[in-house]
Amino acid sequence: MNVHSKITAIAIFIAIGAAAGLVWAENIDPYNDGSQYAWGENVGWINFEPGSGDGVQVSSSAVQGFAWAENIGWINLSPSTYGGVTNDGTGILSGYAWGENVGWINFDPAYGGVSIDSEGYFSGYAWGENIGWINFDLTTPVQACKVCTDDLYNFIDNWLTIFGNPGEFTGDRKIDFRDFRILALYWLDYCPDSWPLK
Repeated sequence: MNVHSKITAIAIFIAIGAAAGLVWAENIDPYNDGSQYAWGENVGWINFEPGSGDGVQVSSSAVQGFAWAENIGWINLSPSTYGGVTNDGTGILSGYAWGENVGWINFDPAYGGVSIDSEGYFSGYAWGENIGWINFDLTTPVQACKVCTDDLYNFIDNWLTIFGNPGEFTGDRKIDFRDFRILALYWLDYCPDSWPLK
């Protein structure tokens, strides 16, 4: 990678961090292997990447969006009341989700709690007063896309070097932040399914 490309890559790396919170896209089941379900003994399967609707977006500060359960309907992980489900930045979740048909679901109850590990896998138990325990400790648990520094470096390196006119998406024959905006949208929409990572 030449000096110009390295400087551009550093600028893009910084901008990705700044722009990541501005775009909404679900990031559950990144490898399309079915890692999108939790289980409630009293309500059945809860899908964190439903076929319609927003789905669920995990960030370093929150879990937002909607999960779907055939038997109880939509579960809102980011209701305005109680602040929704939060992430402490290390994967420990807390706060409440809301289901119109089931009431509040606590992600940090006594004798339970839900966390996300370094690979993006959910584990633990949430509690709903009206529905009981929701189990995330499954053989194929819910998984969120987790992007590490090496992933971002490889992504940017490929963006700047592999394509015929590296990094130019807008047709104006120059790489600028309009191109980066397109890149960031692709990254957040497809992470990591359609882009080369590790």
